Amino acid sequence: MVRLTKIYTRGGDQGETGLGDGRRVAKSDPRVEAYGEIDEANAAIGLARLQTAGEADAMLARIQNDLFDLGADLCKPARDGETPPPLRLGASHVERLEREIDAMNVRLAALESFVLPGGTPAAAHLHLARTICRRAERRIVALAALAAVNEQALRYVNRLSDHLFVLARLLNDEGRGDVLWRPGANL
Repeated sequence: MVRLTKIYTRGGDQGETGLGDGRRVAKSDPRVEAYGEIDEANAAIGLARLQTAGEADAMLARIQNDLFDLGADLCKPARDGETPPPLRLGASHVERLEREIDAMNVRLAALESFVLPGGTPAAAHLHLARTICRRAERRIVALAALAAVNEQALRYVNRLSDHLFVLARLLNDEGRGDVLWRPGANL
């Protein structure tokens, strides 16, 4: 566990922050941008959890913990030949999301159009978290073009946005309460 005895350090007062390997970088560094977006997605999921219970809440709790691990993964650059430290996301994380997606998806009404964000408060919050997750994915892809990134991290965040979409539909009365796009409805 991490023990924090002091919240502010003044170390970032000049626009820099420390990475997990001890290096100092600008707060605008692509790596900091990537794990900052993951942090924002985690906060949005926290809002969604105010509206959930049972297994949906349990899944989101696991995801929030994974996202902290993912932030730690992104915060510590990989080194050639390095044995991954314990906080690197692995294939098992992605596989768990896929199992959960498949289990939820069999309960859903078939999609007949694109889904607009909305429906229940929980679903609306999950759609917001999903869009933040997609932004985080774009930041991770941009980082991967410049530096080594755990490929499982990218797979995880890609699958997570699908998971959040399917869970939002589940919480919209198993898809029956989805708000559907009606192309050209207002023309």
